[in-house]
Amino acid sequence: MPSKRHGEILRLLHEEGTVTIASLADRLGVSLETVRRDVKPLTSDGSILKMHGAVGLPSIAGEAPFERRMRENADAKRAIARMVAATIRDGESIMLDTGTTTSFLARELLGHRRLTVVTNSSDIARTLATVNGNKVYMAGGELRSDSGAAFGVSAIEFVSRFSVGHAVISTGAVDAVTGVMDYDLEEAEFARMVLSRGQRSLVITDHTKFGRQGLVQVCGLDGFSELATDRPPPRAIAAALGDAGARLSIASSESAV
Repeated sequence: MPSKRHGEILRLLHEEGTVTIASLADRLGVSLETVRRDVKPLTSDGSILKMHGAVGLPSIAGEAPFERRMRENADAKRAIARMVAATIRDGESIMLDTGTTTSFLARELLGHRRLTVVTNSSDIARTLATVNGNKVYMAGGELRSDSGAAFGVSAIEFVSRFSVGHAVISTGAVDAVTGVMDYDLEEAEFARMVLSRGQRSLVITDHTKFGRQGLVQVCGLDGFSELATDRPPPRAIAAALGDAGARLSIASSESAV
């Protein structure tokens, strides 16, 4: 049985990158202690990496390059983006951090007019600038080569001057206990500032991010007003969202068509 579970653990990690110990126990139908015993030989031989409360593959313990991530779960991200875009009206203001799902959202907003957009993402700025009477403000700072986004003190100070109707971030990990997390300190700090600038604060993420553990906390589940995703989250996360007073919105598969 352990060898069969080893194969299942590796399959899940190849699909999702990182998975929490608690999520593995739930999916495999075994105790937390059994999962810990199962992962021990896999970590010893270098097949997987042990993190705080989670495990991951050595090659994808961090986030993949931006272009590759744009292709991952594209239909789910597109469905989420289309659902969220439908809640934004012409002439409204929106702040977007860098991320694949927020980039999909920018593309879904191409049918809108006279938007005021604040972002640190050159991809999002290029997508929405100079079309339909939009006004786009892009944060300055050091541009990352992997994402084409600006980070650092200058970027945070820039967006802190704005107050928008919709503040939207995408994220790499959502957990019932640790909340919304990212893999990079500067990205987490920027995302935290974005959420604080909106009358409506929205986290958008596909279902594969549930149960993952990032490296840096962005905020608890009480740090935003709404989470938009493509599938119902695990019971623990759904319950924690309810306790935090955050609204849960789930995109239908038809939204991606």
